[in-house]
Amino acid sequence: VQLQASGGGLVQAGGSLRLSCEISGHTLSRYLMAWFRQAPGKGREVLGSIRWSPPITKYVDSVKDRFTISKDNAKKAISLQMNSLKPEDTAVYYCAARLLAADQYSAWGQGTQVTVSS
Repeated sequence: VQLQASGGGLVQAGGSLRLSCEISGHTLSRYLMAWFRQAPGKGREVLGSIRWSPPITKYVDSVKDRFTISKDNAKKAISLQMNSLKPEDTAVYYCAARLLAADQYSAWGQGTQVTVSS
């Protein structure tokens, strides 16, 4: 599969932003999709994931009350809805995919910058 992320930008603290990740490929039901981010000077961290079918989602505790991952079958895309954004959410955001049976994410989108101003 190939992934292309979009939707980043500059937003004020407390605001919302929606990222999208278009997916090309077949048999998406064999994949787990996820969103990651990497803040300046920090390592890449996972935010959450979604199975294509059935659409089971999981989140890390730090974002589960503010971020929502969903999928659009018609557009073959996943999205990350981010609410109540904080300056510490500033990072480059990536979508990724791996086969359900794999340990590592093998496909990555190009990353999209999210900047939250205080």
